[in-house]
Amino acid sequence: MNTTVRFPRRLIEERRIAFVHVGRNVRIPEAALEAFVAAGLVEPITTTRRRRAA
Repeated sequence: MNTTVRFPRRLIEERRIAFVHVGRNVRIPEAALEAFVAAGLVEPITTTRRRRAA
């Protein structure tokens, strides 16, 4: 995800993403990561803009 180490830790602390404890380690399932990214996806506006000829 090309982020700082603090960002996923903050997501876990704020319970904004699903995670699993495996012993002392914390893991984020791939499906949870994909859902988080999809939730923040902004769709492009589909209107076409045409430039006027000069």
